[in-house]
Amino acid sequence: MPTALITGASAGIGAAFARALAQRGYDLVLVARREATLRAAADSLSADHGISVEVLAADVADPTGSSVIEARLARLENPIDLLINNAGLGLRERFGNGDVRDEEHMMRLNVLAVMRLTHAVIDQMRSRGGGQIINVSSVAGFAPTSPGSTYPATKAWVTSFSESLHMSLRPSGISVLALCPGFTHSEFHERAGLPKGKGSWWLDADYVVQVGLRDLARGKAVSIPAFRYKVVVSLLRHLPRRFLYWLLEQAAHRRLKNQDESAI
Repeated sequence: MPTALITGASAGIGAAFARALAQRGYDLVLVARREATLRAAADSLSADHGISVEVLAADVADPTGSSVIEARLARLENPIDLLINNAGLGLRERFGNGDVRDEEHMMRLNVLAVMRLTHAVIDQMRSRGGGQIINVSSVAGFAPTSPGSTYPATKAWVTSFSESLHMSLRPSGISVLALCPGFTHSEFHERAGLPKGKGSWWLDADYVVQVGLRDLARGKAVSIPAFRYKVVVSLLRHLPRRFLYWLLEQAAHRRLKNQDESAI
């Protein structure tokens, strides 16, 4: 059976990946900080699908936790066939208004961990003649979609990094995909202190995962679930920059105003 390692596997898109891959017969290595939640998920997935599930309770943003995961990824015994770098976070505060340590933590999780874990798995994939990597990015990374926020910049890095590896590793039989969803129902926004979303712009995590796995199988470098977000990305890429900045600034003002009013 192939084996997939998923970071941020305890909820949201990570948990949806675990369910989808278990249904496809993958053995799993689940990574997150909450060991009790992971073990409950592992027991359920193993019982329902007859697969093997390992649990690594670790913080991928912490060097010690990252080292444990890197060692698992580098192993040739029971190797990882599919790495899913899903763990990530955003911040509500604008840059300069919050604690710089929070900014550093986000950079370690959204950028450095993705780089380190990807680097750790490449040699064993090359030695076996193939493998697959999905880096969960965001539509937000195609422009400064949240003026004053570092989050879109981290996701721009993830997408660019993934596209570069897609080209360079393809001759080695390794497929790399940047999965770039828009607003998705998960714990992500709750942890960032943002209101829970509703409406047609919000995607279901299981849908995002199904599209991502389909596009990985098709050999794509970038996957953008939902046609409406493909349109958004096209606009972000092609609108004149001055006009785009004005639109994004207006949207940011409205968002801040709505948040202030909801707090009254």
